[in-house]
Order: sequence, then C-alpha cells, then structure tokens
Amino acid sequence: MKWWILSGAFGWLIRILTMGAEPVTISMEVALRLADAKNLSIELARERVREARSQLDQDRRQLFPWVAPGVGYRRHDGHLQDIVGDVFDASKQSGTAALTLQAQVDLGDSLYKLLATKQSVLAGQASESVQRRETALAVALAYTELSRATAAVSATEEAKGVSARLVAQVAEAVSAGLAFSGEVQRAQVQHERNESQRLRALEARRVASGRLAQLLRLPPGDELRPDLSEFVPVNLVSTNQALETLVSSALRLRPELRRTQALAGAAKAKRDGVAKGPWIPTLGAQAAFGGLAGGRNGDFRNADDFQDYGLGLSWRVGPGGIGDRSRIQVADARLRIALLEQEKTRENVVREVVELKTRADTAAGQLTVAERMLQSATRLLELTQGRKEFGVGAILEAIESERDWAQAQAEHLRAIADYNRIQWEFWQATGQEQGLGLPSVITQDGRTH
Repeated sequence: MKWWILSGAFGWLIRILTMGAEPVTISMEVALRLADAKNLSIELARERVREARSQLDQDRRQLFPWVAPGVGYRRHDGHLQDIVGDVFDASKQSGTAALTLQAQVDLGDSLYKLLATKQSVLAGQASESVQRRETALAVALAYTELSRATAAVSATEEAKGVSARLVAQVAEAVSAGLAFSGEVQRAQVQHERNESQRLRALEARRVASGRLAQLLRLPPGDELRPDLSEFVPVNLVSTNQALETLVSSALRLRPELRRTQALAGAAKAKRDGVAKGPWIPTLGAQAAFGGLAGGRNGDFRNADDFQDYGLGLSWRVGPGGIGDRSRIQVADARLRIALLEQEKTRENVVREVVELKTRADTAAGQLTVAERMLQSATRLLELTQGRKEFGVGAILEAIESERDWAQAQAEHLRAIADYNRIQWEFWQATGQEQGLGLPSVITQDGRTH
C-alpha cells in the first residue's frame, strides 16, 4: 500500500475527529481510498498473501542442508562383546566434539510442493485484488445510495416549499372571497404529504449514512454527507463497445479468473507431485568434522580429529510412494474440481457482462426518459404557478402539477442512482483497473473525479 493512500485517508479521519458531531462531507474518492486503507477483508487478504509468501520461503529452505554442532561423552563399565563374539570386562570412556552438516531432502515432494506454493501465492494475490474490487463496489454503491437519499431530502424540501406557497396563496384567495375555504384544506393535504415524503427522505439518508460508515469502519454516529456535485450520471465503462470486446476484456482482466487459474495450477502441481514425485529419490547426505579422545578406565588419550561422510538415495514403494493409486485418484479428483471451478467462474463472468451490458443500455434509456419527464413536469408547474385563477379546477390542477413534479424529481434521482449503480457493477464485471485498481469517474459533462 502506498504511503499517500494512508496519509490521505487518515488525514480525512483526523478532520472527522476534530469536527465532533457535525455532518462531514465526503467525496467518492475519499470513500474509496479510506475503504482501501481500513477494510478488514482487504487486510485479511493481504495477510494471507504474506502467509503464502512465507510458506514459499519455508519450502525453499527445505532444499538446503542444516548444520548440527554438538559435543558428546560416552562411558562403559562391565561386560562387553567384541567383534568375534567373545565377552570380556572392560571400562572405557570417550568424548567427542563435532560439527555435522546434514541434508535429508525428499526431492520429488519438495520440488512439486514448491511449484504448488508458488501458485498459491498467485492465488492469494488475485484474491486480494478480488477483495479490493468487491470492497470498492460495495462502498461505491453505498455512496451512490447516500447521494440519492441526500438529493431526495433537498428535493422534498423544495417540494414542501412549493406546497407551502400554494397553501398561502389559496388562503389569501379565500380571505379575498376568490376561492372556497375547503380548497385550503386540499392544498394543506398536499403540503402534509410532502412533509411525510421529506421525513422518509431524512430517514433514508440517515440509514444510508450509517451503512457507508460501517463499510468505512467509522463510528456509526458520524453523519456523512456526500458531495452532491458528484451525483450526476457517470461513465465508468463505455457501453458503445461490442459485446465480444467487453467479454474478452473481462476474461483477460478479472482477478477471479486469475485466482481460479492459479488454484488449478496448484492442484496440477500437487497431482504431479503424487504421480511423478515418488520416482524421484530421497537424498540423504551427512558430513561430520570433529575430534575424538578416550581410553581405558579414566584415561583420555589419543585425542585427534576425525571426518565422517555419508550419502544415500532411497525410494518409497507402497502407501505414500510408488504404486499408491489411491493418492493419485484423490489428486486427480481435486484437479478436476479446480478445472471445473475455473470453467464455472468463466461462464459466470460471461453471463455477468452480457446481463450488465443489457441493463446499462436500459438504464441509459430510462435516464433519458426521466430527464424529459422532469423537464415537462417543471414546465407544467411553472405554468400552473403563473395562473391567477383560484377556482376549484385551477387549484386541483396546481396540486396535481405539483404532485407530478415531485414524482418526476424522485424518478429522475432514482434513474441517476440506478444508472450509476449499474455502471459500477459493469466496472466490476469487466475487470477494468486503473491506478490503484479504482476507477476514474468520468461524468457525462466530461469532468473527472
């Protein structure tokens, strides 16, 4: 992890702690970097990579000999049998000081185990990438929902202001004898309906803030506020590309596929270790250098140096070695499982890209419709507000136009949120990576975040 990621994220944390209970504005970029720096799942994935690398170092060290320095003392009193079989009394002692260099290497098992561990390291690195992208997606979706809820609060407050002005205008018309007194109550009902929507929007904003705070490992009591200038349609993946190009990109870039490929490679190395490894002999070697002194009874004489050497090759036949078909069958089954998982992941990636390409195109169309609907509703509201009549029909028309405008605003906000959510899911599905593995957010007006 680069130092500037941590410095930026923790600098923002310090600002939170110094601001107390006041709502804190947070941008998408800060949220993504903070999640990358603090997420427990990402840290767990990093630790697993470190574990796999340490295991690889340990497996490599098993190929090297070790040194065993030592001293020894030995004494015998009483009967002793010589080499021809005669038994006699003897009292003797000896002492040694030696440095022994030893190696006991199961070459076949060690070599294939080393290959399998290398693949495990690659699988761990791919898993870390998977976790980072999944965390980025979860944070981006939570931030998008918080943005929608916050924008909805502003929209409902604006709608409440419009309905309040209508209530005041109708009340003035009733006082002037231009409108029926019951129309005030009709306008008041719409005003209270807008207030109810505002309260729901406030609740949704608080819930969304808490969910984002949980993902960022911030105190749930901290109220987060998004940068609403970012709540515009964003383009993370160009949907103008051919479907075949998007699928090819996903199959090349998705870390899930790299992980399954590495796991299949590890399974193959283990299978080869079981099938081929036993034919490679176990090597045993020893070299000892030291001094020996001793003699009869309590004498220590004839002290001088000595050297011992030994070398051996051995094979294991039977269970756990050559001819153990059950081990090979188990390894074959595990390799087939890994290959099937790889193919299953590949098919899931293709399906996700196809589905999200369709959903992205649909979301773009729905966003266009929502924008046109909001423009028409806004124009209708302006026209009805400009009327000076306060008859029953005119008031009903004003209330209806205000209701349509509020619904159009909500639909527009929902369309933006849906479009952005699908863009983030599309980014995840196609496996595109830039920089830290987090995307550059390009809005439809050309700005980059």
